[in-house]
Amino acid sequence: MKSFIKKDFLLESKFANTLYHYYAKNLPIIDYHSHLSVKDLAENRKFENLTQVWLEGDHYKWRAMRANGIHEDFITGNASDFEKFLKWAYTVPYTMRNPLYHWTHLELKRYFGIKELLNASTAESIYNECNNKLNASDFSARSILRKMSVDVLCTTDDPCDSLEYHNQLIAEDFETLVLPTFRPDKVMAVENQVFYNEYIDKLSGVCGMEIGRYKDLIAAIRLRHDFFNENGCRIADHGIETFYGEEISEAEAGKIFSKIRTGKELTEFEILKFKSSVLHELAIMNFEKNWVQQIHYGALRNNHPKMFEQLGADKGYDSIGDIPVAKSMSKFLGNLAKKDQLTKTIIYNLNPSDNALVASMAGNFNDGITPGKIQFGAAWWFLDQKDGIEQQINALSNFGLLSRFVGMLTDSRSFMSFPRHEYFRRILCNMIGNDVENGLLPKRRKWLGKIVEGICYKNALEYFDFDLSVKKNQDSFEIVEDDDADAIIVTTFEEINDEETKNTAQEDINHS
Repeated sequence: MKSFIKKDFLLESKFANTLYHYYAKNLPIIDYHSHLSVKDLAENRKFENLTQVWLEGDHYKWRAMRANGIHEDFITGNASDFEKFLKWAYTVPYTMRNPLYHWTHLELKRYFGIKELLNASTAESIYNECNNKLNASDFSARSILRKMSVDVLCTTDDPCDSLEYHNQLIAEDFETLVLPTFRPDKVMAVENQVFYNEYIDKLSGVCGMEIGRYKDLIAAIRLRHDFFNENGCRIADHGIETFYGEEISEAEAGKIFSKIRTGKELTEFEILKFKSSVLHELAIMNFEKNWVQQIHYGALRNNHPKMFEQLGADKGYDSIGDIPVAKSMSKFLGNLAKKDQLTKTIIYNLNPSDNALVASMAGNFNDGITPGKIQFGAAWWFLDQKDGIEQQINALSNFGLLSRFVGMLTDSRSFMSFPRHEYFRRILCNMIGNDVENGLLPKRRKWLGKIVEGICYKNALEYFDFDLSVKKNQDSFEIVEDDDADAIIVTTFEEINDEETKNTAQEDINHS
């Protein structure tokens, strides 16, 4: 059976088709938050088979396979790559109405031109066809970024990272701008003092200084912050369970840090205050360098103790948390704003019940100078599916300015995830297009097209101030689409079939 991914996939109206195909479809990608391996990029990894490029590290797929009764041997275990792929192919038909079903077939089509549905009966032929293309054509890690028109890729990096692979890519003049992101989560993770002290010892070695006092800790973090800045970093990212905004003096922080370094148990309140102190200091550093800070909150991680002990973190055992957050978020942002030390900030929530909370909170701290300074971030992780994306867009529209939104990201460990940008763009254009068709927005094609271009690309370029002046031209995949007579595909102004849209577009041009 042929794929259902047609030209009008997710596009329910003529105007939605016009917006997507004329304004959004061919824009390059700015992926300002990902977990891709920069080592794979620096070494220009060639993937031996489809399992390696598609299933390796993808905990979204792993969760689905476990839910479908697939044994761990075929997920993270010792089964062969082909056996793991067969189990995934068997699972795919059972993922209907899960975003994985859409993503799977988008990825097969965009990367490999596969138009068949993936299931147990088509698995072997699809596996072989994809492997032939992986082996016969230029499908290396770098080539994938080129061919998917990725202008900017930001990775996620620990403060102790040497950034040698980022520097290698710069030295080799790789066409995509690949930048590090400062992710200091381990500097705050005091719940497990054994692991924490081991990490502080590692940080001490990297910095070449003793870290026995709280002042030393902050000095060491600043050294690494400076190092990242010197090596092109312009973004910090903080993965936190909730916000931390407790008032704490430097003396109090010093006493708590002394307890940590001597192995004395902390109270819950001491943990909360220490995290508040460190996060505040990090936010000030971000402000001083004019970095954008991203804050991802709300995940309840490593819920399965046995599997965490067996496999470690990021293996698909995390879920949505429900810790109250409004007051602590307000305190954190307010403590910075009252001293004019609040930098550009993007807040991502994982619990959809917080959508209105975050969207309304962001509006409290815009400064009337920087457009969209405090952003309600894109639908994240469990929410980056059609329903979650629509809810995020609606909340942002209701409480803020959708037109200033910096758009989508992959947040992925897979080089096959870039079609998530297409997925988001289609959903965005569909929502705006349907509003036009329903009379909720004026049919102003040029203006709405400009807003779509901003959300899908240009807003992020300006917000993060990425320098693409030395970027070379990139080849791109030929997008594989089926003939679909019912879709309204616009590639030039003259091809607009809807007379009213054409007239309105001409009015926009006349008044611009």
